Amino acid sequence: MSRLKGIAGRDTRAGFRTESRDCSACVPQGLLKAARKSGQLNLSGRNLSEVPQCVWRINVDIPEEANQNLSFNASERWWEQTDLTKLIISNNKLQSLTDDLRLLPALTVLDIHDNQLTSLPSAIRELENLQKLNVSHNKLKILPEEITNLRNLKGLYLQHNELTCIPEGFEQLSNLEDLDLSNNRLTTVPASFSFLSSLMRLSLSSNQLKSLPAELSGMKRLKHLDCNSNLLETIPPELASMESLELLYLRRNKLRFLPEFPSCKLLKELHVGENQIEMLGAEHLKHLNSILVLDLRDNKLKSVPDEITLLQSLERLDLSNNDISSLPCSLGRLHLKFLALEGNPLRTIRREIINKGTQEVLKYLRSKIKDDGPSQNDSVIETAMTLPSESRVNVHTIITLKMLDYSDKQTALIPDEVFDAVKSNIITSINFSKNQLCEIPKRIVELKEMVSDVNLSFNKLSFISLELCTLQKLTFLDLRNNFLSSLPEEMESLTGLQTINLSFNRFKILPEVLYRIPTLETILISNNQVGSLDPQKMKTMENLITLDLQNNDLLQIPPELGNCVNLRTLLLDGNPFRVPRAAILMKGTAAILEYLRDRIPT
Repeated sequence: MSRLKGIAGRDTRAGFRTESRDCSACVPQGLLKAARKSGQLNLSGRNLSEVPQCVWRINVDIPEEANQNLSFNASERWWEQTDLTKLIISNNKLQSLTDDLRLLPALTVLDIHDNQLTSLPSAIRELENLQKLNVSHNKLKILPEEITNLRNLKGLYLQHNELTCIPEGFEQLSNLEDLDLSNNRLTTVPASFSFLSSLMRLSLSSNQLKSLPAELSGMKRLKHLDCNSNLLETIPPELASMESLELLYLRRNKLRFLPEFPSCKLLKELHVGENQIEMLGAEHLKHLNSILVLDLRDNKLKSVPDEITLLQSLERLDLSNNDISSLPCSLGRLHLKFLALEGNPLRTIRREIINKGTQEVLKYLRSKIKDDGPSQNDSVIETAMTLPSESRVNVHTIITLKMLDYSDKQTALIPDEVFDAVKSNIITSINFSKNQLCEIPKRIVELKEMVSDVNLSFNKLSFISLELCTLQKLTFLDLRNNFLSSLPEEMESLTGLQTINLSFNRFKILPEVLYRIPTLETILISNNQVGSLDPQKMKTMENLITLDLQNNDLLQIPPELGNCVNLRTLLLDGNPFRVPRAAILMKGTAAILEYLRDRIPT
């Protein structure tokens, strides 16, 4: 009883009274009753234009059912039940909140994202127990200074509003660990942010920032800093002393130079794509001991230094859309899972090899190191390898590249002499692309013990024969630009398959068998008619890093896809769904997944 008297003491209107019967029209009594037991109330997506009084007064008023049942058992003693600690009223039409908010002092979570709020009430200062406040996707222009009184706040989500400044005293939120200010109209970041000593994640993306204060380096626990889509021309050198930093996003700015990071020993991902960076030097690379992902796409780089080999942990390197004409052979020594080179004027590697993917490019670069001998280990390839094309079967390719190549012949059948030419040679790659094949050659089974890469793209395949399913060592399979609408269940036996390209076919769903190939890292299935996918099954694909679903018929993206946290590249452009909006898609995979996770029903 003392708890209720305490609340009543703050507000003269808050004495005991019976719940309004009008409340039941928008909030079912069963929900309120359950909330008194659990301490949690979810009213998201109920078309509310205001918060009903019975919600604010849930811990104050005598519940409706108390008048109907005067003999309470132990589980129905309303006066002994739980304070409301979690209130979700997101995805409604709220334009304001009243000061009655103070009647819920026990709240630890308040989620009001996706409404039409233009301000927050000053009474928010009384929610002293609040740990998570989500006001994202509203129309806030300013924040009340009273918000700085929420000293227990750990997560504050203000993205997608209209904020132009941050209130003074914000640094008093000393327990804040996660702060999202993305997609607002901020032009500066207060230097006092340096006092947010507990902050681990800060998102400032999609604002109008022209600079960052050097004082940000005072955030000694910061792991994740997102400054994508701003107007930054330089990065203060002090940021290089942030020893805890693991993820740094600087995409879509106006950077001309890559910062150096002498103290960022833990940096795992550096995203500086879509800038104006012209040079990548040894000094930029030598300290990045832990880097796993380096995104340099859409810049003005002309070369890649040999020192790229210092990045021994690197798994993903995106160099697409630069001015790079040659690559150092030493790049082949890295254990990359993904290398993007599209949109460069490369004269040194044939397009055919690039199209076959990362492992083929690395293999080719390594072969050049061997060819050039130990004295020229790190030489740059300056001429593309030319192979004799006169002979019907390219024996030179079989011997030197271990590739059985009979591509671009426009033939409907692969002649026996092609397979006969293999003799006792080891073959790891097959390229039968750009022909008129209606079925996979049966003799492909003869190579099942050694082939790892198969390219059957640009043919007329309408089904996959079981011979292909016998290639136990297959890691790379290119089937794009065919007439396929399904895959055989027997493909489950391809237990080493890492990459499959199914783009430009006729698939209407993601083939079920793919969910049962746990080694898959890359699925490319753009430009089909895919209308659905199963996020629960996809979550079990723990190695899946890249999923390209562009230009399909997806009317909706299941929120549960956000749980596929291992995805580094998720491409969804060109589908008819309305959400996530284009602005979210532009922010990249991490933002898309976070957006989807936020919308999983609780």
